[in-house]
Amino acid sequence: MSAIIVCPLASIAELAVRHKASHLISLIAEKQDFHRPGLIAADRHLTLKMNDISFAGTGDLVAPAEEHVERLIDFVRQWDRRAPIVIHCWMGVSRSPAAAAIASLAVDPEEDDMALAMRLRAAAPHATPNSRLIEFGDQLLGREGRLIKAIKAIGRGRDTDGRASFVLPIRMKSDAV
Repeated sequence: MSAIIVCPLASIAELAVRHKASHLISLIAEKQDFHRPGLIAADRHLTLKMNDISFAGTGDLVAPAEEHVERLIDFVRQWDRRAPIVIHCWMGVSRSPAAAAIASLAVDPEEDDMALAMRLRAAAPHATPNSRLIEFGDQLLGREGRLIKAIKAIGRGRDTDGRASFVLPIRMKSDAV
């Protein structure tokens, strides 16, 4: 089964090894430092430097931008899906769940946005996907507002201590209705 593993920064090494991941996407602040797990080759790791904010113009913070989402989409479309991909941010609550939803639609454009959002909520009751990332993903993937509407429909996630991880299975073509 191909899957997206979503987690906080503190869990990337453990989950990459446990799930035998082949790729890693890091959505982290500019000066946040960490070590890439050894089983992930450097060319299979994408780092997107941004803060977890929903609008630009917030002092020295870097808002998610269209370029970040373009790079995310390009990267996941190169992923062969033979092994899971790990997507993480600081706490695994906002940026990485948004990136997981975008990644899922990038590799399976036929998926229904609401079904994806409901699957995301079932897997991650704590997830509150970053609205700015979702807006760019909706636009760049040609979803015509469906992804934005679906994510808004699931609402804010439950409070969490930042240690929650989840697996978002990727639909395979044989799963399509």
